[in-house]
Order: sequence, then structure tokens, then C-alpha cells
Amino acid sequence: VQLQAPGGGLVQAGGSLRLSCAASERTFSNYVMGWFRQAPGKEREFVAAIRWRGDNTVYATSVKGRFTISRDNAKVTVYLQMNRLKPEVTAVYYCALAPRHIILTAMGNEASYDYWGQGTLVTVSS
Repeated sequence: VQLQAPGGGLVQAGGSLRLSCAASERTFSNYVMGWFRQAPGKEREFVAAIRWRGDNTVYATSVKGRFTISRDNAKVTVYLQMNRLKPEVTAVYYCALAPRHIILTAMGNEASYDYWGQGTLVTVSS
């Protein structure tokens, strides 16, 4: 399975950006997709995740109210809408896919995911 996330780029503080991530296969009956990010000099951290069935979403506390994760089942694509961006969210953003059901409390754990995108750089200028 390949995950393609062509978004990213440079945006001014206060602006918005939408990331997308498309999976190359559509054979999974139940899966979770998530977004993680890694800022320069820091560990990779969880951002948001969504189940493919139902409306269960999980967010990191730091992005609640500003970021929204959504999906398009027909396109097997997950999106991350990022609003009111701040320079401190500058990072490489990675999408990930787990081809199984995951309990809510595990959706923020990197180890839950089998497949990862190549990462896309988001830079927020002040």
C-alpha cells in the first residue's frame, strides 16, 4: 500500500492549508488513517486520526478547534484542514494507515499503523 500526500507548502501565520493523503489500494474493509508530524529537532507526534466507518475522530489537544480531519471513502483519501496556522506547527506531516479496527485510545499511537506516507513539509511563516 502506498500513501500519496502531495500537499504542504509555505503559508503565512493565521492562514489555512489543507493536506490530502490517498491510499493506493481499496481492498480494506475496515481501517484507520491518521496524521502525524515531526518538527525540526523534535520527536514525531500525533495530530489526528479517523476511522473509515462511522464518525470517530481523535485529535491531539494542541490542534483541537483548529484542525479538522475528514475522509472521502470513494477516493480512499483522508484530509487535514488546518486553520489559524501558527509558526510552531511548522513540521513534516506524515499520513499513516492501519488496515484494521483500532480502539480510540490507540489511534494516536504510531505503533498502531502499518503504512506511512513519505511526509510533506508545512512551513508557517510569522
